Amino acid sequence: MITVFVEPDNETLTFKRHSTVLRLQEQMGLRVNDALVIRGDKLLTPDDRLNSGDLIRIRKVMSTG
Repeated sequence: MITVFVEPDNETLTFKRHSTVLRLQEQMGLRVNDALVIRGDKLLTPDDRLNSGDLIRIRKVMSTG
């Protein structure tokens, strides 16, 4: 089980399994550049693997352009 905390929505989601950050973002309807994906104090890239028990923080990026 992977736990995901979404900012700024203050929403907590759980997922059974995702192999990579990219697959997680696709499942959440996010494009690669829509959010920062963080595990602990490390910024993750789309090809980073996710493991059961991971606590992930997703910070949605907002553009006011």
